[in-house]
Amino acid sequence: MTQWATFVGLTGVVTVLLLALSRATESALIEPTERDAGSRADRAEGAGVATPPLEPAVEERGVDDGRAPVVGHEEEPNPGDTLADSMSTGTLLANVALSQGLFAALLVGAALYAAIPPEALGLDLSRAYVTEGVLYGTVAGMVLYAANEAGAAGARRAGIDHDEGLRELLAPDSAGGWLVLLVGVLPLIAIFEELLFRAALIGAVSAGYGLSPWPLAIGSSIAFALGHGIQGTAGIVVTGLLGFALAALFIATGSLLAVVVAHYLVNALEFVVHEGIGLEPGGAETA
Repeated sequence: MTQWATFVGLTGVVTVLLLALSRATESALIEPTERDAGSRADRAEGAGVATPPLEPAVEERGVDDGRAPVVGHEEEPNPGDTLADSMSTGTLLANVALSQGLFAALLVGAALYAAIPPEALGLDLSRAYVTEGVLYGTVAGMVLYAANEAGAAGARRAGIDHDEGLRELLAPDSAGGWLVLLVGVLPLIAIFEELLFRAALIGAVSAGYGLSPWPLAIGSSIAFALGHGIQGTAGIVVTGLLGFALAALFIATGSLLAVVVAHYLVNALEFVVHEGIGLEPGGAETA
């Protein structure tokens, strides 16, 4: 017998844990920098001098500006930079993979324990399911990536803050790192987030309680957006819209595979285009 209430309850627990982890990560990477900015401004005001911008000093090699270095003074580190520097890209990727993998395992375990029908989660083993899922997901992924870029560019022109720090921290600096990112970490992220935000919060709840999937799509998209708060206001807005588009794709196709492929392509293309090739047309957000 299917235990819908048990699965929905466990899904809610996983969602809350994920949002709490996202908020903790945001606090660790962003708030120390903001506190440092405030403390530097206070010290400068007390000394009657202007606050220098929080930008790394650019060393001009081979140029003597006639100024002697200040003895006994060292530039204070930026706490946000210190945290980033203390962890290598490989360590960050491993942490992301571990956390996403753990949450995914909890969700899969909950689905098995509650005997959730595979079709309620958008799963099937037929050849047609795989073919259509890959096809629809690929087309949707390309379209959503373009829309994601346009939306982020529009948000930037409107003066809405947006932060690419997380993407830059996760960007590999070696061929092996790119292999781990594109073949291991990004697929795992797409599988877990689509399993949670689309398959569980929309598919299972709709099937179990006979609810319309569209209000559920709105709620899951809001939760999906809040989980990306580290990307700033623009990141929340753009990711929320992206989440609803993925929800619409899931509802229209009934396929978890389609949204996983689309989600993966959006993220993979962003990393390759912006961090691999180095193009920055609009600064889209990572989902």
